[in-house]
Amino acid sequence: MGNARNIAFWVVLFLLILALFNLFSGGGSTLQSREISYSDFVQAVDDNNVSSVTIDGEQIRYRSSDGTDFVTVKPEDAQVTDMLIDKGVIVRADPQEQSGFQAFLLSLLPFLLLIGVWIYFMNRMQGGGKGGAMGFGKSKAKLLTEKHGRVTFDDVAGIDEAKEELEEIVEFLRNPQKFSRLGGKIPKGALLVGPPGTGKTLLARAIAGEAGVPFFTISGSDFVEMFVGVGASRVRDMFEQAKKNAPCIVFIDEIDAVGRNRGSGYGGGNDEREQTLNQLLVEMDGFEANEGVIIVAATNRRDVLDPALLRPGRFDRQVTVPNPDIKGREKILGVHARKTPLGPDVDLRIIARGTPGFSGADLANLVNEAALMAARVGRRFVTMEDFENAKDKVMMGAERRSMVLTPEQKEKTAYHEAGHAVVGLTLPQCDPVYKATIIPRGGALGMVVSLPEIDRLNWHKSECEEKLAMTMAGKAAEIIKYGEPNVSNGPAGDIQQASALARAMVLRWGMSDKIGNIDYSEAHEGYQGNTAGLSVSAHTKELIEDEVRRFIQEAYERAYQILIERQEDWERLAKGLLEYETLTGEEIKRVMRGEPPHSGDDAGTESDDDTPSVTAIPKTKPKAKPAGEGGLEPEPSA
Repeated sequence: MGNARNIAFWVVLFLLILALFNLFSGGGSTLQSREISYSDFVQAVDDNNVSSVTIDGEQIRYRSSDGTDFVTVKPEDAQVTDMLIDKGVIVRADPQEQSGFQAFLLSLLPFLLLIGVWIYFMNRMQGGGKGGAMGFGKSKAKLLTEKHGRVTFDDVAGIDEAKEELEEIVEFLRNPQKFSRLGGKIPKGALLVGPPGTGKTLLARAIAGEAGVPFFTISGSDFVEMFVGVGASRVRDMFEQAKKNAPCIVFIDEIDAVGRNRGSGYGGGNDEREQTLNQLLVEMDGFEANEGVIIVAATNRRDVLDPALLRPGRFDRQVTVPNPDIKGREKILGVHARKTPLGPDVDLRIIARGTPGFSGADLANLVNEAALMAARVGRRFVTMEDFENAKDKVMMGAERRSMVLTPEQKEKTAYHEAGHAVVGLTLPQCDPVYKATIIPRGGALGMVVSLPEIDRLNWHKSECEEKLAMTMAGKAAEIIKYGEPNVSNGPAGDIQQASALARAMVLRWGMSDKIGNIDYSEAHEGYQGNTAGLSVSAHTKELIEDEVRRFIQEAYERAYQILIERQEDWERLAKGLLEYETLTGEEIKRVMRGEPPHSGDDAGTESDDDTPSVTAIPKTKPKAKPAGEGGLEPEPSA
């Protein structure tokens, strides 16, 4: 419909331009002719100096004997035709092409053209919305049909509890008597809350595919306009459409764009957004009941939503959609790998164990990257090696083999990363070391990746202290090997990670005896950019920084001592990294014992290129965070 409207507009525009061209080109011959008086024209006729004449109303155009064109205007009572015929002049007469009314319309064409172009661009600025230029307050909700790609609950995996709650809503729409006979009422709204990429929008599409009822979808930002009252008008129009199609489901994605807490922000709030929210609150639960209209909304910012929006009667259910656990990740990988031919060595459970912290979107991207890598080398199916390479690329960034490093830079990077690995293997509560590499990836010149054996849900103080020691081991290694004056900026990322972890221990987790069990995170200056809330004295701030500094310094000294005690292992590992560039966990242990990294069974498994292959299939791997030249390790959760 929209394409036909655009084509019609351009056709009309072309015709108008053509008419204007004809209007102004009609006088083109006049502009090229010399204008003379009527008496001169009569004299020329008498002198037989006129070869042909064209009469167009009161205008006379004639050509002289020498081929020059002239134009004049005859008086009303002049008898021109008889005079010309008597002189034997060829006479032509042009018919009158337009009446006075037609001439008036042609004179209006430029103004009509400008008005039409203005209306067209105004319509485009408003999104080509319903009702054209006057459809400002119309709802932009779209009716989702199966043409857009039907998604069912079979396509949703890894979030079984959330799926069960929404399946009940679908069952209510299919068989309301089953619940109403016991006095149950259909929920008015369900709010899907979870981090980005966990499948909130996918769940909503699955509801649309399963329910078999009209399903309207709209984004929270579609309500907000620069003109006050437009958003509220769109909310009213959306609910009017929904009532006409009841029972139906309305899905509002990113509802925090319109549902933020009223009165917050600079200047006391935003009039347009707050009016839109007020109208949404009234429509969901006001004097007029909206039976059969279910609102499903999604957000990853539940903390900023208005309390009136979250109360029962509006959003009766708040469904948490978390990142999946290991079983959920395995199911999600199975869903995304349906259309991907997998090799016989692919074990989705091993991949799921190696991707803690991954969301559904991350896993979909992982499968896609593995398929692309397999296609790049011409394979007919995706192998486990493709998944491992894709996992490294997704979490650590693509290899930057084109980067030119001097031997000194490579050596310093090798000792830095070897320090991380040795300390991580020495301390028992550190996550097992999965891989060490001195190949630049992303923004890092090298990295050590450690992984949890299971999904980590909490952190203990002793674990945090050991993790701090492993994080600071890179700087300790550089100082031991090259001396304090020659330390580089490589540990910058390590220091950033250590500072964040130490501040969390002191400010939020109550792991400092001197600070106590008080949450100072909101009150501490510079922490998360928030200075509101609890007021903190200068003495307490100084004490907080002293404790953060103490945790990091003790971790550094611990790492320094471990590297001194195990200096031979550390030296062997650094030289092994310089020779092989990338080593897995088992290979690291062999090199530290003075053995070759590959066992006899693995000797023939290296790739044909100059880069040694990773022989051991990794069991697990965390979602890593790049940190300069330092190790890549998972960021602790609060």
